[in-house]
Amino acid sequence: MTEVVDRPGGQDAGIKAAAAAPGTPRPAGKPAVDVAALGKQLLGKWAESRLHARALAGDPALFKTEGLTHTEHRKRTFGQLRFLVEHGAVHRAFPAALGGADDHGGNVAGFEELVTADPSLQIKAGVQWGLFGSAVMHLGTAEHHAKWLPGIMNLDIPGCFAMTETGHGSDVASIATTATYDVESREFVIHTPFRAAWKDYIGNAAIDGLGAVVFAQLVTKGVNHGVHAFYVDLRDPLTKAFLPGIGGEDDGVKGGLNGIDNGRLHFNHVRIPRTNLLNRYGDVAADGTYTSSIASPGRRFFTMLGTLVQGRVSLDGAAVAASKIALTAAIRYATERRQFNASSHTDEEVLLDYQRHQRRLFTRLATTYAAGFAHEKLLRKFDDVFSGAHDTDEDRQDLETLAAALKPLSTWHALDTLQECREACGGAGFLIENRFASLRADLDVYVTFEGDNTVLLQLVAKRLLADYAKEFRNVDFGVLARYVVAQATGAAIHRTGLRQVAQFVADTGSVQKAAIALRDAEGQRELLTDRVQTMVADVGAALKGANRLPLEKGAALFNQHQNELIDAAQAHAELLQWEAFTEALAEVRDPGTKMVLTWLRDLFGLSLIEKNLAWYLMNGRLSMQRARTVGDYINRLLVKIRPHALDLVDAFGYGDEHVRSAISTGAEKTRQDEARAYVRGQRASGNAPVDEKVLLARAAAALRTTQH
Repeated sequence: MTEVVDRPGGQDAGIKAAAAAPGTPRPAGKPAVDVAALGKQLLGKWAESRLHARALAGDPALFKTEGLTHTEHRKRTFGQLRFLVEHGAVHRAFPAALGGADDHGGNVAGFEELVTADPSLQIKAGVQWGLFGSAVMHLGTAEHHAKWLPGIMNLDIPGCFAMTETGHGSDVASIATTATYDVESREFVIHTPFRAAWKDYIGNAAIDGLGAVVFAQLVTKGVNHGVHAFYVDLRDPLTKAFLPGIGGEDDGVKGGLNGIDNGRLHFNHVRIPRTNLLNRYGDVAADGTYTSSIASPGRRFFTMLGTLVQGRVSLDGAAVAASKIALTAAIRYATERRQFNASSHTDEEVLLDYQRHQRRLFTRLATTYAAGFAHEKLLRKFDDVFSGAHDTDEDRQDLETLAAALKPLSTWHALDTLQECREACGGAGFLIENRFASLRADLDVYVTFEGDNTVLLQLVAKRLLADYAKEFRNVDFGVLARYVVAQATGAAIHRTGLRQVAQFVADTGSVQKAAIALRDAEGQRELLTDRVQTMVADVGAALKGANRLPLEKGAALFNQHQNELIDAAQAHAELLQWEAFTEALAEVRDPGTKMVLTWLRDLFGLSLIEKNLAWYLMNGRLSMQRARTVGDYINRLLVKIRPHALDLVDAFGYGDEHVRSAISTGAEKTRQDEARAYVRGQRASGNAPVDEKVLLARAAAALRTTQH
């Protein structure tokens, strides 16, 4: 019997896991997932904004049309921006005085959901309102807001966020475009001095952009005050031709996101009014005098860039949403698709009953839940800062670090999940109609824009090292000596195997006891936390005194440990995800749901431990006895999770209009049922051909009978 339920978004869910898991019916009295309650929890604090955005994303007017040329796709995407304006989808974060809602968290939550319609639409909207518009809003003042924001909000001024240069991507501080103040004319002169200084990969630059926020080195009175933002008109609104001194090129066809007109911009001594400097954090008076409320040039630079952190926050959430879409399609398909008759002479096995298939999908399902819960914490932190509720310098640094930690993990995970789901669905997964290949192509660039993932993790690592160093900045020699002794003792225990022996004695040779120790939340927390702390401490010790070395030697020493630093930052981010999952569990009231989610959290935690098992063994954190149980316990968790797989993806709350994957519509089940009915009919008729293997077996049996 098929059970139809209401999804959290008020849409009919279709088939529930209780009835749609062929081969694995849910045993009576076993834990069950409250899909509606879990779905509500997953929607998070800004549920209303998400549901409004999902309703729009489910409108065919916003769907990606596969097979369009990049020119056609660009035209369609620009038209879709107007659809968003008309339906009130893009103004939440802007000032209430200008028709916005001052709702920063709700704005990002809604924006993320557009990825389900078309990633090109999401990113083009992000360029217009999340980057171009936000730069004017956060880096400009009330005068700038009144002059430009209304046109930006209603799309009268399509614009660009011109930061990245051909020669400098993530290294924004080193961009080469200059804005030199001319005292006599009271103008800034924007100039790109050489080809590598061209602004590159800029959304809206090739065709649509009429204006741009251009990032350049501010020079006045012969002093370079570092990177600042300037508003520059690019094109004539009527002819769409570049204004004098401005030129550009089209980036052309890309590996994905071809609905966006990315291009290059260059400036040949282009003059703009002094007041076009977005001067919230740094200003130039008419006489050329520079002033800033932030004395430190470094802190000023990071403050200005920090105001634009919402790009990383939104990419984190969009990547999680894309992973949810992929897993929904792949798991639905895997409960219907049958292949090989391993346990029956008549019925083939459902794909999701194979252990390896469960490993492929359930581990990624667990990671997606962890990433989703971590994103909700990041989004709340973002809203706290930008709403002003908690907006200290420390809060902003924490937000920047958290976004830099989580965005790499979720975007890498999305690509991995899309590829694995594609492969798990066989040849069908390669068809564009099932979206895996299309979504993966579009999300590919997520790992390098708004900050290259590896560079972002290095930023996180430096913060971890700074926090580590603070612990000993003002301590006396005796305290530091005792710490070193403690560390040395700990290292000796690990390296001599004493901890391994202790674990073996505690387990008393029992695999069951070893598994219990690993599945315990505190046991997982200890292992995951210890790895981060040890890695940071080891690198911190290796780099001690590097700041006192000559520049070249200090850089060389840092480079020798760069890989370890980035590994430590990734381990830290994974721990943040695990902690977020564990905290979310505390909010679950339904016992059945809580148990299933606990299994899923354990699967996530143990998968991290299994992935890094060599480190735990080499560093003496796990005994061989206990390490051998990790894989076995993961396999037992897969069996427990299997009956609830469809419930867990149903709780994501996405309808067919969001998933839009032909293999997740139930068509495969219809085909399989038809095939099984045909085979049963043949057998019942008595007219089915005899299998040659059967004849050979009969002949062999007859021969054995005559011989006896």
